[in-house]
Amino acid sequence: MKKVLAGSVLLVLVLVLVIPILVVGGINIGEPKLNKDDKMPKGDHVIIKVYFHEQKKIIEMNLEEYLKGVVAAEMPAEFELEALKAQAVAARTYAVRNMTVFGGSGLAEQPGADVSTDYRQSQAWLNEERLKERWGTNYGKFWRKISQAIEETRGEVATYNGEFIQAVYHSTSGKRTASAKEVWGFDYPYLQSIPCSWDQKSPRYYEKKEFSLAQVEELLGPETQFLAAMQNNSSGATAILNTTESGRVGKIRIGSKVLSGTDVREKLNLRSNNFSVEMKDNKIIVNTIGYGHGVGLCQYGANGMAKEGMDYRQIITTYYTGVALRNIHAF
Repeated sequence: MKKVLAGSVLLVLVLVLVIPILVVGGINIGEPKLNKDDKMPKGDHVIIKVYFHEQKKIIEMNLEEYLKGVVAAEMPAEFELEALKAQAVAARTYAVRNMTVFGGSGLAEQPGADVSTDYRQSQAWLNEERLKERWGTNYGKFWRKISQAIEETRGEVATYNGEFIQAVYHSTSGKRTASAKEVWGFDYPYLQSIPCSWDQKSPRYYEKKEFSLAQVEELLGPETQFLAAMQNNSSGATAILNTTESGRVGKIRIGSKVLSGTDVREKLNLRSNNFSVEMKDNKIIVNTIGYGHGVGLCQYGANGMAKEGMDYRQIITTYYTGVALRNIHAF
């Protein structure tokens, strides 16, 4: 009888105290502990926080709609559809890696934003008005093509060992892409130097620039003593000391100073640091191959691959070594 009475009391306590707590507060009492997967957005409506640098404000946008403006700004709409799709995957991966909702660090320069419309901070982005100015009467056709590239790769990103990659890209590699290590000093297994022969029809493949001797010293700095070196020994006034794995200039001596290929590229406003130097008629001739840093996806190379019948998956896995394509809606 005592056991029955005790059982009855316990039952009343459960009904009176415990059940209301479960109904009102849910099974988890207090703040829920969410893991990474719980934080990831589900479904197609992924929101990205974009800092519009001209308006100086953060606007929330649907990720896929945002990407249309990125792809339109970053790659010529005349390119093959498969090249545009490869660009869409690269641009999406770049954006998602930075999004706080996916574990990214966001935009350091603008707390609260994931990315910026300023290409110097993130990826370029153009609105409808700017695109109409750029495309003119082709606006409708090109916008449908860009939209198709986004829709047919919806949610797809490039990953390495399950992590979003640093999906950097450039215009024209010229013979070989560069590794991240040779350009920025840190190594990623998927950003290695690979041969690239598909970009040779790029209008930015080759450039020739001429400089007077005085211009060279002015641009590279008086500490090079370039004019004095030319007077003493013109043949030894410039010398490429070493090249990188991909054939770009590593170190070069100009007059009495040793500079990096990247420094010379920036100061002489060259398209890349894959260049050679010669003297002719008392002028310095700089011949440059390629355009951009050379790491990751080569855009004109992607278009060349697409023209040869390769699809966006083949393009992505060629330029990003060892990556796999996954869909963010299936994480």
